[in-house]
Amino acid sequence: MKCWVYMLRCGDGTLYTGSTGDVERRLVLHQSGRGAKYTRGRGPLEVVYREECPDRSAALRREAEIKRLSRREKEALAAQTENA
Repeated sequence: MKCWVYMLRCGDGTLYTGSTGDVERRLVLHQSGRGAKYTRGRGPLEVVYREECPDRSAALRREAEIKRLSRREKEALAAQTENA
């Protein structure tokens, strides 16, 4: 089963990184307040980065890698996606 790593830009300008099998469905959960605790009350939310991974294990590893990046590096990932 394919999984995705995604990054959201919150209304306060912060970035949230997560993984899921369906990015659009997960975004709806975040927007409704039933996603991650971090994103509650930080709307509006927009997907600024997504990366397909071959399986859940790979997605979780990539999520951990992205979370270790600096803000500047995360912004560069988001910019790549916007320019693609």
